[in-house]
Amino acid sequence: MRIALVVAVLAIIGHAQPAFADLTGFLGVATTPESRMVKGGSFGVGLLVAGLEFEYADTPEEAGKAPSLKTGMGNGYLQTPFPIFGIQPYFTLGGGIYRERLGTRSHTGFGVNTGGGAKISLAGPLRLRLDYRVFRLGDEALYSPSHRFYAGLNLAF
Repeated sequence: MRIALVVAVLAIIGHAQPAFADLTGFLGVATTPESRMVKGGSFGVGLLVAGLEFEYADTPEEAGKAPSLKTGMGNGYLQTPFPIFGIQPYFTLGGGIYRERLGTRSHTGFGVNTGGGAKISLAGPLRLRLDYRVFRLGDEALYSPSHRFYAGLNLAF
């Protein structure tokens, strides 16, 4: 009995789960302090429920009203292991570099973000991704927290 239990545990531990990856291109809106378009992309790699993602986003300046904001963030995420009725919700937390610019003022610093969303199955590996993030930027940022919502096409492979 013990030998069978040990063999079963070793078989479960020894069975490696394949890594899954996805690529997203997105458009959205940054709402702080004025609503402006944001565009960007992300690449993620995960195992079943947890993973890592890198994303880059660019929000243009609105002259005299709102600074441009560029972010490069590394995030960890938790998601359901499979889509439920075609929807795979997730939660993300991470940090990275941001650059804020308004007129001649420019600042680069470290920020953190939290958020979540859903990947919605469309056809085969193609999914619609909806995401909401809150960015807490460094002390010298003009506007913190900064909020962003986006929709994008996501390709799983």
